[in-house]
Amino acid sequence: MSLEYILLGLLRRPASGYDLKKFFDEGIGYFWAAELSQIYPTLKRLEKRGWVRSHAAASKRGSGRRVYVTTPAGRRALREWLRGEPQFGDERFAYLAQVYFMDELKDLRQTIRFFGRMRDHFATKLDALRMLDRQWAEADPRYPDDLPTSELHLQLTLRKGLLSLEAHLLWCDEAIRRMGARLPGAKPRRPQPKRAS
Repeated sequence: MSLEYILLGLLRRPASGYDLKKFFDEGIGYFWAAELSQIYPTLKRLEKRGWVRSHAAASKRGSGRRVYVTTPAGRRALREWLRGEPQFGDERFAYLAQVYFMDELKDLRQTIRFFGRMRDHFATKLDALRMLDRQWAEADPRYPDDLPTSELHLQLTLRKGLLSLEAHLLWCDEAIRRMGARLPGAKPRRPQPKRAS
């Protein structure tokens, strides 16, 4: 389960479950989301295996909190996972299932509206990542190609997010254009030149 290893990586610095949730929401949530209902049971499993340890700590919000950190055994497990093959999960995109069945509505205008809302969602996420990219470039003259190796890996992750979201926007724009061309009263499409075989 990748969440276990992501938590091991994040816990190189001590953190509570709440701290981890905040990091998912404000940091790696662009490529991996996790809820507290997933984080806490996973932390308990990791602690049972001896991959993390925890201790009680004071909290500004009243009741105490548990702070977790990766153990040497946990760091070994993380490194073993990192040396392994790339992990490809069964990614589930509910919006693609909706697109797949959208013909059930028999209404291209509804599909166009749906793609417009998706486009807005992806554009918002892309704007946020572009802002991170700009801020990093302005703050560090080494950005991107002269960053230390530890930061290069972070930048490569950010770059993947940027390229993926740009591709999502292109897909939405193409779909909206193609569906719009099928609406009554749309200008006839020009025939595409045939490709040489």
